[in-house]
Amino acid sequence: MATGVYKTTKKDGSVYYRVSITYKNKHISIGSYDDEFGASAAYAIANDILYKPGTYYIDKDMHTTSYNHIAAELSNNASLKSSSISDGTSVDFFTFFPYAKFISLINFRDNGIYIKTPIYLCDKSFLYFLNSENILTFSTDDLFYYSHHTILCRGGYYFVNDYGMQTSILSRFGIRNHSVKGRDYIFRNGDEHDYRYENVCVINKYNGVNKIEKNGRTFFQSRIHINGNYIIGIYKSENEAAIAYNKVVDILENIQSVSYIKNYIEDMSYITYASIYNSIKISKKLTEYIEGLKQKRPES
Repeated sequence: MATGVYKTTKKDGSVYYRVSITYKNKHISIGSYDDEFGASAAYAIANDILYKPGTYYIDKDMHTTSYNHIAAELSNNASLKSSSISDGTSVDFFTFFPYAKFISLINFRDNGIYIKTPIYLCDKSFLYFLNSENILTFSTDDLFYYSHHTILCRGGYYFVNDYGMQTSILSRFGIRNHSVKGRDYIFRNGDEHDYRYENVCVINKYNGVNKIEKNGRTFFQSRIHINGNYIIGIYKSENEAAIAYNKVVDILENIQSVSYIKNYIEDMSYITYASIYNSIKISKKLTEYIEGLKQKRPES
């Protein structure tokens, strides 16, 4: 049996081969393969990645890897359809070696820390390689979280599976699922792949609240959707606008079956919240519309 390859049997009696490698006293699982040839090739590639930094590398400044270079060579030269590896075996690099493991091994080799997810550590930040064309940048504050959560992408929507739920990576900034980029949040440097905290700016953090400019001054408009959008009011502070939204939601709860998500106001005492809630004004137009809904509601 080849080095690093272990033959084992499934419950149904079929045979497969597990591959692992030891580097810097750490035992690392590479994966499982249906045949010994594939398993042996995977081990040889892993060994080359760990000991041939000139061939297998990550350019943290350009956000590229040698994986891309190998792909270009393969596409331009039919004779290079398989890569020659250290044990003399000729094998298709992409078929036998997972991209995420490629990143993890190089990070371990270069930075001395093994991380199961495809992360490469940089100074005060890290790169997360979803694939060779899609690389995200994060602050080191998020390293522990993304070391234990795999990022998935569907239609430009980035999320993780957290306790069985799909959670947007934007939620870590307090950005809601229905928030609109450019209106509710922006990327300061224009790079939509840069998720460092200093680059993601939250403009509107509460449901139904938008920041507006009026006569050179900043105000906060609160509105709600009830068979169309209705303005609740325009307020001096974001908290007031958020509380006004909550007040209308409370009124509507007994009128219609639509479920609204109320705002949670951080760092505000119950007494302060209640004082603002009781004194906050709602637009006359919306108040009259709600009264009309009450009259149309069938008596129970």
